[in-house]
Amino acid sequence: MFRRDILSKLEAWKQDKKHKPLILRGARQVGKTTIVNRFGTQFANYLYFNLENKESIRLFEMDIPLDDLVNMLYASLGKVRNDGSTLIFIDEIQNSPKTIALLRYFYEQRPDLHVIAAGSLLENLVDVKVSFPVGRVQYMALRPCSFREFLGAIGKRNLLDILSQKAEYTAAFHDQLMYFFNQYTIIGGMPEAVQLYAETQDIVAIEDVYETLVQAYKDDSEKYVRGNKLTDVVRFILSYGWAFSGEAITLGNFANSGYKSREVGEAFRLLEKAMLLELVYPVSSTQMPIIPETKRMPKLIWFDTGLVNYQAGVRKEIIGSTEMVDSWRGHIAEQITAQEILSMDDRIGQHRFFWARPNNGAEVDFIFAHDSRLYPIEVKSGINSHLRSLQSFMDNAETDIAIRVWSKPYSVDEVKTPKGKLFRLINLPFYLIGNLHHILDTVIAGQSA
Repeated sequence: MFRRDILSKLEAWKQDKKHKPLILRGARQVGKTTIVNRFGTQFANYLYFNLENKESIRLFEMDIPLDDLVNMLYASLGKVRNDGSTLIFIDEIQNSPKTIALLRYFYEQRPDLHVIAAGSLLENLVDVKVSFPVGRVQYMALRPCSFREFLGAIGKRNLLDILSQKAEYTAAFHDQLMYFFNQYTIIGGMPEAVQLYAETQDIVAIEDVYETLVQAYKDDSEKYVRGNKLTDVVRFILSYGWAFSGEAITLGNFANSGYKSREVGEAFRLLEKAMLLELVYPVSSTQMPIIPETKRMPKLIWFDTGLVNYQAGVRKEIIGSTEMVDSWRGHIAEQITAQEILSMDDRIGQHRFFWARPNNGAEVDFIFAHDSRLYPIEVKSGINSHLRSLQSFMDNAETDIAIRVWSKPYSVDEVKTPKGKLFRLINLPFYLIGNLHHILDTVIAGQSA
């Protein structure tokens, strides 16, 4: 299996003397168990438990002192404790509220141990009364693979090295990088799909992976909200909602479903908590803090572009496209941009937003927070004079830098708004989205990126 970037974050957590039990969150099949199993090889002792196993649940729920429980954990796996570090991985921990509560005691009584807990999809939300010990655990999100991880998986280490150079140096490799970014956009970032493509170079062969994943999500909704109308709404969204990726949506009668706003809203919240999608809300301010306007129409962004392409039936259109911004009404370009933006952050509560001025129709695809300032991002080709909404944002912004994501090479232009404000426009090729923090730092400093 290819290396995931989060492994470096886990290694830093291991070295932290004040580490807390770690809650690893992520949608089903983004690779949580695989990455922790790989991380476990760095410990002298690695103990894995899956709480879908009733015997494991009974073990953790024994009413005995924690030190005795740790001894029992070793014994249950038939392992002899070696000198050195220990990692205990508790998978599907949501199946045992008592084990969730136990995490605080690992933190307070056994700081010498490293403990990771994880769960998947809708199981995390079955019992809303269960809460993790506040202040005694930390959280980390595992997302679908980023473009950089995709390049590593398919063996393009040379292009990874290029992405680590100054942004303007990528121009000589632009066609290669855009070719592989288009492949990444078609395939998406689900590890099983990426691994299969790396092995076979066959895009069609991955369809079975997508089909199995989506069916598993539907089955989970049926299993954990059985007997409730919410099951039907969730299954409807998982069947037909993919076609609305990148669009502003209304909750009431979503996709002509006939379901009420309250029902659809509850289903979307469930799927958001399961990290399968996000309702991206607008803000009307050009300055921090970000205050989403949740009474206005949100955009629907799914967690993986490959699944969107497959479920919405638009893979052929994207495969044959020479300009991603024009594919599928531009929605796939927005979807993949949003996915790359989120991949830069492993915080659970990280959200994306777009800017929209009430009543006049001006709208910018995304806003990006960097060093306590907001920067507008437009996903669009074309000449600078056509970026009217972005220019409207800049007239009211504190910053003098804006970003255009496109399919052409990296450059920086100087643009003047109709009101006379000069600003620098970073023309950012899709494959450099993951470098945006660094590029902003260098452009702000007046250096070449």
